[in-house]
Amino acid sequence: MKKILIFGAGRSATSLIGYLVKNAEQYGWFIQVADMSLALAREKTHNSPLAEAIQFVADDHSHRKKLVQNADFVISMLPVNLHSLVAADCVHFGKCLFNASYVSADLKGMEQAIIDKKLLFLCELGLDPGIDHMSAMKIIHELQTQGAEILSFRSYTGGLVAPEDDNNPWHYKFSWNPRNVVLAGQSTAKYLYQNRLKFVPYQRLFAEAETVNIPNWGEYEIYPNRDSLSYLQLYSLENIPTLLRATIRHKGYSEAWNVLLQLGLTDDSYKIEQSETLTYRDYFLSFLPAAGFDSEETIMNYLAQRFHFDLQSPVAEKLRSLQLWNNEPVILANASPAQILQQRLEKLWVLQPQEKDLVLMQHEFIYRLNGKTYLHLSTLAQTGQDATNTAMSHLVGLPLAIAAKQFLTGNIDLVGLHIPILAKVYEPILAELEQLGVIFSEQITELSN
Repeated sequence: MKKILIFGAGRSATSLIGYLVKNAEQYGWFIQVADMSLALAREKTHNSPLAEAIQFVADDHSHRKKLVQNADFVISMLPVNLHSLVAADCVHFGKCLFNASYVSADLKGMEQAIIDKKLLFLCELGLDPGIDHMSAMKIIHELQTQGAEILSFRSYTGGLVAPEDDNNPWHYKFSWNPRNVVLAGQSTAKYLYQNRLKFVPYQRLFAEAETVNIPNWGEYEIYPNRDSLSYLQLYSLENIPTLLRATIRHKGYSEAWNVLLQLGLTDDSYKIEQSETLTYRDYFLSFLPAAGFDSEETIMNYLAQRFHFDLQSPVAEKLRSLQLWNNEPVILANASPAQILQQRLEKLWVLQPQEKDLVLMQHEFIYRLNGKTYLHLSTLAQTGQDATNTAMSHLVGLPLAIAAKQFLTGNIDLVGLHIPILAKVYEPILAELEQLGVIFSEQITELSN
């Protein structure tokens, strides 16, 4: 019986754990789920006799090493900054490791050791990154096989709230790590547009959102992700004129978020001493000029004048809804501005138990084939079941679980540090995802030349 060790039982691990536990008897697996919350780990394993919940703290080095040493295969669903601890243990004890996160510099530094020990570390196996890679590469490889010239590739993804449960002015609720939402975009975004390099620094990122149309869903806005340029080589698109990866939000989100950003509320680079003694009002007013703010009216008048919006606009409604100038205590000790903002948003943007999330992903290809130019839209829309069984958990966890099954049954025989851009990796994963209802709709339109 092979022992599969999963570190982390948080929001995105629900479907992963459920899939592996469900298939444990058929494939002879025993599943260990290690999380700092024993109750959460037990909840996710559903009291299966083929699963064990373990209380675990990531920086308990002795316990972590013992768990890795006794496992046959390891999956890490821990926060990104903790992956390297697990990865180092896996290299030391000769265990293969899969995760859903971007390949970090620490993992790149271990690449030769991974190869030397004939291990497979397969990363970026979630939704974005993950399904985005696999579904895009499937189309790219098909177009290249046909001899098409790909002129533009734009890909964007968003975790949102389902329309029936969309009841706040931001049209947003958390379905994944809130910290990542608050800190989104804090490095300069880089992409390619008509053979020109484009750089969008953090202070401009949310001020330059672009409107896109998603078939059957309507208009949304996107802002660029991190470093799109690295995908020129990864996707074998070195000669493409336009390449962009981006995040989807409802229209108007970015303009309002930009106010929070420009005020400094998303800054995570320093701590506010004795922040636990502050109210949200104290916190918010500390980012405004010294005096003259004795009411919501004076605060909103200042914000409207400084950021050029109307007091009756959707931006004003979004900002008012946060009530960052109320007298509730912050409580968090020595917290950064971003941590305090996150705490406030977690109270307001929570999915209630029966509420559903929505994931949208769209690839936009423009290509030339046989003298004609085409637009190919490949669109995925998934709605969750409830606040636990979310579309986000489903689409992050399932590709990782399917990849684990493919590896453990001998169908993936790679060595080294990889992401799922090879056909022998993504084809069986996409095929099973389709059987499970994860289906892209394809729309190809001839464009006038």
